[in-house]
Amino acid sequence: MKDHRRKQPPPQPQPQHQHHGNMLVVGGFIWKGKPHAGGVWGRPPSWCTLTVVLCCALLSALTFSTFRLFGVSFHPVVIATWQQAPVLHAVSTFSDGEADNPSLLPRRPSSLAYPLHIHHAVSFPDQLLLFLNYPSRPTVITSPARTGVTGGISARLRCLYFPPSSPRPSLHLLPISVDLSDGIVRCPLPPHRFLVSLGDGDDSADGVGGSMLPVAPMLPRQWDFLAYDSLLDGDDNSTIVFVKGLNLRPERLSDASRYECVFGWDFTRPRYLITSNALTVAQEIVRCRTPLSVLRRHSAAADDLQPPAKFPVMVSVKARGRGARILPSVTRPTLLPSGGGKREAKHRMCICTMVRNQARFLTEWITYHAHIGVERWFIYDNNSEDSAEHIVRVMEDYNVTRHAWPWVKTQEAGFAHCALRARAACEWVGFMDVDEFLYLPSPELSLHDVLKNYSMGFPHVAELRTVCHTFGPSGHRAPPPDGVTMGYTCRMASPERHKSIIRPEALSPSLINVVHHFHLKDGFQYVNMDRGVMVINHYKYQAWEVFKEKFYRRVATYVADWQDEENVGSKDRAPGLGTKAVEPPDWHSRFCEVKDTGLRDRVLRILANQTTGQVPW
Repeated sequence: MKDHRRKQPPPQPQPQHQHHGNMLVVGGFIWKGKPHAGGVWGRPPSWCTLTVVLCCALLSALTFSTFRLFGVSFHPVVIATWQQAPVLHAVSTFSDGEADNPSLLPRRPSSLAYPLHIHHAVSFPDQLLLFLNYPSRPTVITSPARTGVTGGISARLRCLYFPPSSPRPSLHLLPISVDLSDGIVRCPLPPHRFLVSLGDGDDSADGVGGSMLPVAPMLPRQWDFLAYDSLLDGDDNSTIVFVKGLNLRPERLSDASRYECVFGWDFTRPRYLITSNALTVAQEIVRCRTPLSVLRRHSAAADDLQPPAKFPVMVSVKARGRGARILPSVTRPTLLPSGGGKREAKHRMCICTMVRNQARFLTEWITYHAHIGVERWFIYDNNSEDSAEHIVRVMEDYNVTRHAWPWVKTQEAGFAHCALRARAACEWVGFMDVDEFLYLPSPELSLHDVLKNYSMGFPHVAELRTVCHTFGPSGHRAPPPDGVTMGYTCRMASPERHKSIIRPEALSPSLINVVHHFHLKDGFQYVNMDRGVMVINHYKYQAWEVFKEKFYRRVATYVADWQDEENVGSKDRAPGLGTKAVEPPDWHSRFCEVKDTGLRDRVLRILANQTTGQVPW
C-alpha cells in the first residue's frame, strides 16, 4: 500500500548564530538589540523588510492625501517650476541679490520696448506698490512719466495675480497708475497669498500673450512689518534705518542693545551677512555703526567692483535673542551729503513738508514763503494722485524738489529723513504743512533778521517753537478762488500747539520727533517765539469740500485717523465733529471767534497787482 501521508521536507541546515553581548551575527549581518524573554531573536531581515514597507506606505499616504494633526489640516502642495512656465513680459526678480543684476535674469525678447524689472512688491491698506528698475531716461517712451489708466504706458501694462503654486496668472488688471519717474506701479490689492507681477497687455486679449520671460512673480511684503528706507551718514559713519514693526513707544529711547542692523544682498543666506550693533533705537528709527566694508563699497568706483558688490547692499534690522528674525527689507542705503563740520550754510531757511493731494495749494504756499525769505523746499509726496509732481516741475526756479515717500503713517520718520537730507545745505529748517503760513506781524522785521539774530547771538538755541492760530471756514461753503490767505480771515481766539524751525546739525542722534518738535543734542535748547515776532496761520478748518479729505488717513504715526473711535476729544480732531465725514449744517460758520486780516493785508501789499488786486496764484 502506498503511504498517503504528506512527506515532510528534509531538514534545512540552520544558520549559525553567534551571540556577542547584545549583538547577533546572522549570515554575515550584525543585528543589534536585546533578545526576547524566551531568548529567541526571531528573523531580523523579515522584520526589517516589514518595517520598510510600512514606512513607505505611511509616507505615500501622507504625501498624496490630506490628514489632520493636532486639529490642523495638512495637504500636499505641488510646486511649479517657474523656469519652465512662460508667463511674463515684464520681469520680477528672483531674490534680493539678483534684483539689480540684469545679467542674472533670463533673456528673451519682450514686446515692451524698455527693460522693466520688479525689485519689490509691498501691500498697503488700499493698494499694491511695485517698485521698478528701468532706464533713467527711457528714449522710447513718449507718454508722460506718470499716467492714469486711460492711456500711455498704463494701457500696455497689466497687474498679474498668481494663485499659490500656479504657473499662470488667474487675474490681470489695469494698474491704478504708472509713475516711471519714481519707478512705482500702483496696482489693485491682490487676493490673499497671491503672487504678483507685471505683464504686457498689448499682445493678446488676456494680457499675457506674446513673447514672455519665465521669471517667478513675488509674494508682496506687508507695509507695517518692513525696513523701508535707509541712509548712510558719513559724518559719524552710521547707518539710519527706517522700519515698521518694532512697535516702540513714541518719544522714548529704547534699549539699543536689543537690536542690530544686518547688511547683505540676500537675507536668506546668513553666512554672507554682516551685522552691526545698534547705537540708538527710537520710534521707527534705528541707527547703527556702518561696517567698514559697506563704507568702502560706497566710496569705490562701481567699475572696480564685481557682482553682487557692484549693486547696492541691502540693510535691515533684527532683534537679538532666540527665535528673532530679520525684518523684511526693501531698502538699500544711500549716502547723505557730508556736512563737513563747521561751514557757512548755503541757505539760511529751508522748509520740509509732507503732502498728499495738496497740489492746488502748493503754488500759493511756495510763492508766499519765497517772498518772505524761504530759499529751499523739500516736498515729500505721500502717494498723491493729483498734479503735485507737475507743480514742482513748474516751480523748479524756486529751488523746490519732490521726494517720493509712499510709506503709510510715517510723518515723523519722513521729517527725520528730510532733516538729515537738508543738514548739509540749510542752516535752519522749518517743518510745516501746506495749510500753514509763517507770519511776521511787524513789517519792519524779516524772517532772515529773526534767524540771523539767533544764529549769531544765541548759538545754543537750536529750535524756535512758533504757536499756531487756527482759522475756520470764515463763511465759505466752497474753496475761496483767491487762495487760503485771501479767503480765510476768521480764527479761534486761543492758539493751538506749535511748529518748529530747527538747526538740523543740533538734532539728537535718535532723531526723535513728534511732528511739532524734535529732541536736541545735549547743550542745545529751544525758545518759544513771541507772538508779536512770529506766528503760524494754520488754515486747518477750510471749506468742507477741502476739509473732508482729512478723513482719508492721517500721515502721523502716533495720531489716530479721523474715522477711528480713538482719542475723540484730542486737539488733533475737529471739536464736535466726531468720526464721520458728514458735513454739519453750520460748518461754514464754525471756528470763528476773532476777525484776523493781518496776513491777507500783507499779501495784498507785497504780492498782489496794485492795479487789479490779483494775486500771482
